[in-house]
Amino acid sequence: MRARLWKDRYLLLLGLPGLAYFLVYKYAPMFGLYLAFIDFNPFQGIFNSEWVGLEHFRRIFEDTEVVKVLWNTLYLSFLQIAFAFPMPILMALMLNEVRNQVYKRVIQSIIYLPHFLSWVVVVGIWIIFFRGEGLVNIFLRDSLGWETIPFMTDPSYFKPMIITQVIWKEAGWGTIIFLAALAGVNPSLYEAAVMDGASRMRQIWHITLPAIRSTIVIMLILRLGTVLDSGFEQVFLMLNPFNEETQNVLDTFVFFKGIQQADYSFATAVGMFKGVVGLVLVMAANQLAKKFGEEGVY
Repeated sequence: MRARLWKDRYLLLLGLPGLAYFLVYKYAPMFGLYLAFIDFNPFQGIFNSEWVGLEHFRRIFEDTEVVKVLWNTLYLSFLQIAFAFPMPILMALMLNEVRNQVYKRVIQSIIYLPHFLSWVVVVGIWIIFFRGEGLVNIFLRDSLGWETIPFMTDPSYFKPMIITQVIWKEAGWGTIIFLAALAGVNPSLYEAAVMDGASRMRQIWHITLPAIRSTIVIMLILRLGTVLDSGFEQVFLMLNPFNEETQNVLDTFVFFKGIQQADYSFATAVGMFKGVVGLVLVMAANQLAKKFGEEGVY
């Protein structure tokens, strides 16, 4: 064992920064979950605060505001899975059909560049375009004679705009994963299909999609693990006094409760509940994938 560790010492040293990241930012903060089981008082400290057991978890199911926020989170996550998750697959299939490699690389570079923009920049761009006196409303009013549309203040536009932002920012980056999977498809399968008279759509349906099915399943399992994680930064930046009451999600709810209202223990309980639900969903989806003959995540 020692000889093997010494042999791979340089590889282990390369892995130390990644290991340190997870230890410092993922595992060490889990000590704070203790706050979910006490009535934390900053003046008494963590260990001198009153132990309340599962009291805060009972509040989660008794608080009508939590139920509403939970529904908003689930609904938004469902919309992201239904509309945003398939987009990288569709874009990868379309790019895979492009035969001009220069054109293909240019398009691929353009569509994944938004991934490197922060949500602050993305939401800032959206505000410039869709605010009351934004570019879109100016065009609709001056060119088409329409009334000003309150994109940023009408709650009914909140979720469609969130989904559109996610697609625009992340679909191109997700395309890389599926293009890598498509690169492993044996070209002789397409040649045999052409000999049999299969059209391009038939080739995609019977060769391309089955070839990346395992990748799709793995990505879907990982996405289910974050079904209660709607993206704090994006949602927080899109909230305003006009839509905050109806469009709040779990991540922003935890922030408002824990930071603004100083209800640290209850906020910690909600965050822990979210993590446990995500873990259960990943394990259930992984087992379901194995029953259908896929490898799963583990």
